[in-house]
Amino acid sequence: MPQGHSHESVKMALDTLRTNKLRSGLTILGIVIGVTTVITISSVINGLNNRVSDWVTSMGSNVFWVFHMPLISINPTTEMLTRRKLTVDDALAMRDLPHVVAADAEIRHVNEQFHVGDVSVKYNGKKVAGAFLVGATDQLEAVSNLSIQQGRIWNDAEDARRAHVCLVGHDTAELLFGDEDPIGKDVNVGPSLYTVIGVVDKRKQPFGSGKNPADNGVYFPLGTFHNLYPELKDVYIALKYDDQKNKDLVEEEIRERLRIRRKVKVEADDNFEIMSPDSLSKLWSQLTGGLVAFMIAVSSVGLMVGGVGVMNIMLVSVTERTREIGVRKAMGATKRNILAQFTTEAVTLCAVGGVFGVLTGAVITWIVYLLPIGLPATLSTLWVSIGFGVSCAIGLIFGIYPAWKASNLDPIEALRYE
Repeated sequence: MPQGHSHESVKMALDTLRTNKLRSGLTILGIVIGVTTVITISSVINGLNNRVSDWVTSMGSNVFWVFHMPLISINPTTEMLTRRKLTVDDALAMRDLPHVVAADAEIRHVNEQFHVGDVSVKYNGKKVAGAFLVGATDQLEAVSNLSIQQGRIWNDAEDARRAHVCLVGHDTAELLFGDEDPIGKDVNVGPSLYTVIGVVDKRKQPFGSGKNPADNGVYFPLGTFHNLYPELKDVYIALKYDDQKNKDLVEEEIRERLRIRRKVKVEADDNFEIMSPDSLSKLWSQLTGGLVAFMIAVSSVGLMVGGVGVMNIMLVSVTERTREIGVRKAMGATKRNILAQFTTEAVTLCAVGGVFGVLTGAVITWIVYLLPIGLPATLSTLWVSIGFGVSCAIGLIFGIYPAWKASNLDPIEALRYE
């Protein structure tokens, strides 16, 4: 279509909007709602994806976690629940694998139902509730990317003699000691006192803002932890290897070593699970996949309603402008000119709805970002483009029939129309 006709069609569409503000606003309301939904939900998902990606990266890219059953994403079977548990010796046996640079055995004390800390830590009349407890070897720092803000981690000798020493999390130290130096102070955990030899730096928060539960904890040498909770036997093994390019090789070496140690028959499946940061990323992708499906379903309803409204107003517009169409045809306008004119008007109407939807979604994203819950909403350029593009496509799809009807009017009958 010639450039002049295009500009004229857009101008006519905007004139229609200005002339019939209420009718036009109601017509494109569905488009606005649909695009706003896309922008808002995609912004939250995009922000959470970025936060989770940073969190997974902070855990280390060259790591594997091994447990006797899956930790995430499935309900364990009876066979999984009855598997023989891993041992500290299994972790120590990993340390001499060619590409493994550190291997740690870890046992945690958390609430069995909710998997959060439920122990109180006390010092000088102050108490911090809901702390989780960890027993680990001295390679915890290397494997878990823990950053020691102050002090040091224990050594092998302290672990062997089950010394009453510990590390405390960032928030635990802040709440118990305030501005006081925590190093060398004794905290009460359970029935005993433990000397603080280090403070763990603040951990990354994967979701939202505020306090990170990972910052409220106490870490003990593994031998010391066994004295405190001798009944806990669930050993996790965490390994760090030298280079990402060796990932598959290291995983196979771990599998082979454990199968031999656990006497797994050649034809039998593994009776343990090996996980990596990719496992967390895949689980998160599954969760966000459901949110994306929900977003598409909700926005589709709004866009369909908006499309039907646009078709309706364009049919009314064709009827109201029948004589105008006749005059244009009498002056030489072709079917193609009329078809292009009304199609452009429909697309322009939906494009305006798309623009308002994008702006509204951006405002809501900004509000969500500033809310106290602190969801890390981030505007996605891709989804802004998709939302606006789909709104224009709706105009094209639902504007074709009214445009076709206008282009096929008989010019003589149209001129006679009153």
